[in-house]
Amino acid sequence: MVCCFLWSLTISIICLIIHKQLPFWLGGTVEIARDASLYFVMIGIFGIFFQMEGLAGSMLKSSGNMKIPSILNIMMCVLDVVFNYIFIYILDMGVKGAALGTGLAELITAILMLYFLLVRSKMLSLKGRRGSFRLKSDTVKTAFKIGAPMGLQHLLTGGAYVVSTMIVAPLGTVAIAANSLAITVESLCYMPGFGIAEAATTLVGQSIGAGQRLLTRSFAFMSVGLGIAIMTVMGVLMWVFAPEFMSLMSPVEEVIALGTKVLRIEAWAEPMFAAAIVANGVFIGAADTLKPAMMSLASMWCVRLSLAALLAREYGLPGVWTAMAIELTLRGILFLIRLFGGKWNGHHRPTEKA
Repeated sequence: MVCCFLWSLTISIICLIIHKQLPFWLGGTVEIARDASLYFVMIGIFGIFFQMEGLAGSMLKSSGNMKIPSILNIMMCVLDVVFNYIFIYILDMGVKGAALGTGLAELITAILMLYFLLVRSKMLSLKGRRGSFRLKSDTVKTAFKIGAPMGLQHLLTGGAYVVSTMIVAPLGTVAIAANSLAITVESLCYMPGFGIAEAATTLVGQSIGAGQRLLTRSFAFMSVGLGIAIMTVMGVLMWVFAPEFMSLMSPVEEVIALGTKVLRIEAWAEPMFAAAIVANGVFIGAADTLKPAMMSLASMWCVRLSLAALLAREYGLPGVWTAMAIELTLRGILFLIRLFGGKWNGHHRPTEKA
């Protein structure tokens, strides 16, 4: 908790320093720069609470408590929608209201999540227990060994999204809007995959802790299979109802048409995207984070961004999303190869503990 708080505080300070210049660095125009920088800095400051909420939720899940974090995260989504509506439309605060609504949802959820972690959890509660918040080298070293590759992966993945935005920005306002809204629609497809991945992390981690290697493998394969099945169905629905989804997001015909086109491209990648998401959750549960992180980063930076920059010149936004679909499919295949190879679980094929 100490390390996470210090890191998130550092990130928030960086956000505060760069918020005015950031929209221009990404190719934004003067018309959007003020609102974009305002939204970014507010979300960056509230990011401290988002980080602590995520940490507390992950700790609860790792202890086997999936119910409370899931309920609270659903609550955060509902509060986000409600607060955004109130601040944007009723109080007429515009973009500032959008950031404030999201930030308050994160703050309330963080408080509740930390309460259930630090007070109510039978396994992790600090209430009535002796201990210290002083950092211990062996604890930090172990956490760093497992967490650093994941942190680097998320950091560079975020950087890849920034570069992707820079590739899309010169394509025009319609392309920017269609890209942003299509990503929002696509999240309906991949969010179930992330939920299954979190469950897989918990199940695999606890099975390994209990020494049940055969059970570990069963949980891993079952989770990945379930994720692929669900996201395949979601991909089919996204392909069929892409125009309807986009029309809910925007009234502009050009945005709807372009968004529909890119969503139907992405729909083909959903099965292997699921494989990558859930298999990564399995690897995290097994504390196998370095090689999967390297595979993800190599795939995203060397394949997706290179292809996107190349195809965007000729095919515009559909070219960018084609590059994304190719990369996600390739990453899913690579993760499945590693999963079935068994090296993530003790560097050999799992066998039941005697």
